[in-house]
Amino acid sequence: MTPGPRNLITDVTGLRVGNAQDEGLKSGTTVLTADAPFVTSYAVMGGAPGSHETDLLEPDKTAPAADALVLSGGSAFGLAAATGVMEALRTEGRGFAVGPARVPLVPAAIIFDLVNGGRKDWTENPYPALGAQAYAARDEMFELGSFGAGTGALTAMHKGGLGSASLVLDSGVTVGALVAVNPMGSVTTDGEQHFWAAPFEIGTEFGGLGPDLRSGLGRKTDSRKMALIGGVQGANTTIAIVATDAALTKTQAKRMAVAAHDGIGRAIVPAHAPVDGDLVFAASTAARPLEDPVGGLAEIGHAAALCLSRAIARGVYEAEPKQGDALPCYRR
Repeated sequence: MTPGPRNLITDVTGLRVGNAQDEGLKSGTTVLTADAPFVTSYAVMGGAPGSHETDLLEPDKTAPAADALVLSGGSAFGLAAATGVMEALRTEGRGFAVGPARVPLVPAAIIFDLVNGGRKDWTENPYPALGAQAYAARDEMFELGSFGAGTGALTAMHKGGLGSASLVLDSGVTVGALVAVNPMGSVTTDGEQHFWAAPFEIGTEFGGLGPDLRSGLGRKTDSRKMALIGGVQGANTTIAIVATDAALTKTQAKRMAVAAHDGIGRAIVPAHAPVDGDLVFAASTAARPLEDPVGGLAEIGHAAALCLSRAIARGVYEAEPKQGDALPCYRR
């Protein structure tokens, strides 16, 4: 397995990602889409998720594919970003055909970033416009760190961010991950230098410092974030998309999403808490046949978890300081 040419989820051919953010708001939206609808499912492991149109992604539901996926800040307000994306898709004539009508299918998930120091006194929900702007900005290349849905993200000890990574398997299949990192837990070990994801780092994609070789780690759960928000519950979440060009059914995509959650558990400590809304979407562009439905799917799930761990660390590593930040960046 080696990273794709961009080391981004858009190494999966046909995918595009767009970001939009409001620096005063300290929040933003990220949209993933493709030239054609793609098979999608999801898995939730956190206790406090916020999502839109996820029921239709279950394997027993009729909708065959999604037109776009949205990751957004704004808590429940941010779910409205999907409306902006839907309107843009509708003007392009895209969507699930229901007789003469077309209904764009745009599942979404959100992080809580309402107490990060940004301006939240809007009179009109800003997220539909951010969704439309992010969709309009879609491209193969996109920014990481303090952009899109990662703009106002916070981890336990550092500013969070938007991360991505990819792997090309020996079979030629490509797998990628995209994530907004806003967990209750920390992405670094005690001392705030070594990433929990360090054993999976490739090259120096998030600094190259290497693993923390001490034993007994994980028992210390200090949190600047909890002190900042005064113990507010549910003010967390890591939301992600993992994608592949291998042809997956909705059932297989769901299994990929479940496996990818291991990447969260390896990169964030603690993870999947009652106050986290950890959710992973899985997408397939179906450009390549899945030669081995069992072993091949297992390898794809493993690669998705590796990509997600690396993407989490990259999102925090690439975060940049902005005026009024509530927490320091990893690279101060």
